[in-house]
Amino acid sequence: MDVILLEKIANLGDLGEKVSVKPGFGRNFLIPEKKAVLATEERMAEFEKRRAELEKAAAESLAAAKVRAEGVGKLALTITHQVGEEGKLFGSVGISDVIKAAADAGVEIAKSEVQMPDGVLKQIGDFEVAINLHTDITVALKLAIVAEE
Repeated sequence: MDVILLEKIANLGDLGEKVSVKPGFGRNFLIPEKKAVLATEERMAEFEKRRAELEKAAAESLAAAKVRAEGVGKLALTITHQVGEEGKLFGSVGISDVIKAAADAGVEIAKSEVQMPDGVLKQIGDFEVAINLHTDITVALKLAIVAEE
């Protein structure tokens, strides 16, 4: 299935590119999320008319992400948690805990922006959690997990 991308998508292409994707990915994600349109001759012509508008929106989105990145990059969160022997946590610290701690610090982070490829954290210590604010901007959030008194 050929689609025209309406925004930059990581590992796929940039704004305005015509790419070939699997039909399920196009029908179930790209088109409903308005990230792409089906590539037909009339849609190609329509896209070319709207290209300047879409590029301006993409630039504004990137600028807003850069501003957010400055705020998130300066942030250092501390989460207190019950700890057993040898520094192992009772339970774990996951994405929802990171989002809650950031909200308590006054920074809004969406669930889809938090990247924890190694899974939840189960030890006390200092960690860096990747926050993907835009396809071009990923910020490392400093996170300290300390024992509850």
